[in-house]
Amino acid sequence: MQITRATDYAVRVTIHLATVPASKMVPGSLLAHAIGAPESFVSKVLQQLVQARLVPSQRGMRGGFRLARRAADMSLLEVVEAIEGPTQLNLCLPQGPNCSRKEWCAAHPVWAEAQAALVKVLGKASIAQLARDSISNQAKLHHVVLPAKSRI
Repeated sequence: MQITRATDYAVRVTIHLATVPASKMVPGSLLAHAIGAPESFVSKVLQQLVQARLVPSQRGMRGGFRLARRAADMSLLEVVEAIEGPTQLNLCLPQGPNCSRKEWCAAHPVWAEAQAALVKVLGKASIAQLARDSISNQAKLHHVVLPAKSRI
C-alpha cells in the first residue's frame, strides 16, 4: 500500500503554505517550484484541495493559494482524504452489506483495527506541527559547523 504522488504533493503544498504568512497568496508556479514538482501536476492537486475547501484560490496579479484556515486546525488526514477519498483499507470496512464474509472473516477485525490506527495517526498530525518540523529539519540539514580557529 502506498499513497499516490498527488497525495504526496498535496501534503507538501499544505506544509509549505503553512510556512508563509496566512494573508499571503502564493502562485501555483511558486508552490510547484518550492515542493520540487511539475507545475501542471501541482495545478491539478491544487484544484482538488480547493474543491475540498482546504485551500482557497484567487485569480489575478495578486492571486494564488493559501490555507483556508489555521494550519493548527488542519490535519494530515484531511489533506490525504481530499486527494484519496475516505480512508478505507478494505471494501469490507464501511457499514452496510458490502461483504458477505464480514460477520465471520478472521481478517475483518484486523483491517478495522489497522484502519482505525491509521485514521488516528493521520488525524493527530497537524499541518502546523509538520510545518514546524519541516523548518527545523531544513535548518539542521543546512547547519554547517565551522571548525575551531586554527593557529595559521
